[in-house]
Amino acid sequence: MDNDLTAAEWQALVAGWGGCAYCGATDRALQKDCIQPISRGGRYTVANVVPACASCNASKHNDEVTGWLRRKGLDERRFLTRLAELSRALESDAAAE
Repeated sequence: MDNDLTAAEWQALVAGWGGCAYCGATDRALQKDCIQPISRGGRYTVANVVPACASCNASKHNDEVTGWLRRKGLDERRFLTRLAELSRALESDAAAE
């Protein structure tokens, strides 16, 4: 499915990131942000959604994520490393079910 993010997967993503996936903020509400924007072919799937604060989500808009992280001076390596770790963990959790 193209848009198959479940409530349980969203909660796992929020817990795994522990805040905004981009800036790390923990003191604000989080929104579902597509790493690859919908306008560029992205979908609401566990592999493409991260929790983002409203400020980061609005700022990123439909930009390519790594270029946007660099322009904002955010830690691209931290983001990509954590994304890979969480993807592996969620895949192994899904396989165990």
